[in-house]
Amino acid sequence: MSLAEFLKRRLVSPELDQEIDSIGKPIGSLGYDPWGYNNDTLKIGYAITREIYDKYFRVEVDGIDKIPAEGPVLIIANHSGQLPIDGLLIGFALASRKKRPRLPRAMIERFFPTVPYLGNLLNQFGAVLGDPVNCARMLANDEAVIVFPEGVRGSGKLYRDRYQLKRFGNGFMHLAMEHGATVVPVGVVGCEETIPTLANIKPLARMLGLPYFPLAAPVVLPAKVHICVGDPMVFDNDDIPEEQVTARVDLVKAAVGEMIKKGLNQRKRLF
Repeated sequence: MSLAEFLKRRLVSPELDQEIDSIGKPIGSLGYDPWGYNNDTLKIGYAITREIYDKYFRVEVDGIDKIPAEGPVLIIANHSGQLPIDGLLIGFALASRKKRPRLPRAMIERFFPTVPYLGNLLNQFGAVLGDPVNCARMLANDEAVIVFPEGVRGSGKLYRDRYQLKRFGNGFMHLAMEHGATVVPVGVVGCEETIPTLANIKPLARMLGLPYFPLAAPVVLPAKVHICVGDPMVFDNDDIPEEQVTARVDLVKAAVGEMIKKGLNQRKRLF
């Protein structure tokens, strides 16, 4: 018996097995889709994530039903915490909602696939290398895609800069316009405190070929997480100058900022 089969038998109940199958994605004869997603691996990950979601981070979600249940969607969120915990929690919130759950894809930084085993595992959970071509194919396939326009600027930010949004790139807006994708702003509060970073050791990062090397807590702290989902936004595909595209990006960034403020106001304690 393989490790995956053992874990599935131990962790995946018949009810969960049926639940994921009912919202699963089309897969090939070998059990994978073209981007590496695997239904059985996701079931194991879902069972483990549910415990982390409910008992470790004690996530509270506001507005998850605002995310459309079908069609191309870009879920635009703030990025933080060194590890892709925020994407994991957003994805679980959407996959586990009571009405019309949906399994989203997540765009991940380029250095994650270089980590042995981690890249393949993230692919099997539904994550995809954060490349515009991949994102375009996802949207053309009517997927919901979690995107962090801050990129490593967000995940690598220092603790003193927590909840201060970094620059958003324009790429997601071009994709939303081209594919008619609904844009949904999301604010995540709590992940900034999971792995507080005091400094970025840039010489060591350059030597190791990493985007940053954080001087951070050696553990993931059990900060309470709030996820606030804003109202969907739709943008036409008119031929407009880049300055107007940037203005649209700024509108989305402002909406994410409002959701962060909402989460901070809802938060009663850090842990």
